[in-house]
Amino acid sequence: GSLLQPESLLDAAAKRVAGSWAFERVEGRFQRIPEPVQRRIVYWSFPRSERQICMYSSFQPGRAAAAASTASAAAGG
Repeated sequence: GSLLQPESLLDAAAKRVAGSWAFERVEGRFQRIPEPVQRRIVYWSFPRSERQICMYSSFQPGRAAAAASTASAAAGG
């Protein structure tokens, strides 16, 4: 059988921070956050399910196609 790898301390901490604070607050509150730490906090800040992504974004099915056709018409295509 395969052995499961435990979560890294970096990922565990980044997940906890991302679940508690908005990234903008982290940036504003702490000076000199190492880039690898920033990347993991940002990674864990994004929603994981399609339902959450749609709920927290401006994306709505059908809207992208309408915007693309409007842009194409405006460009003379």
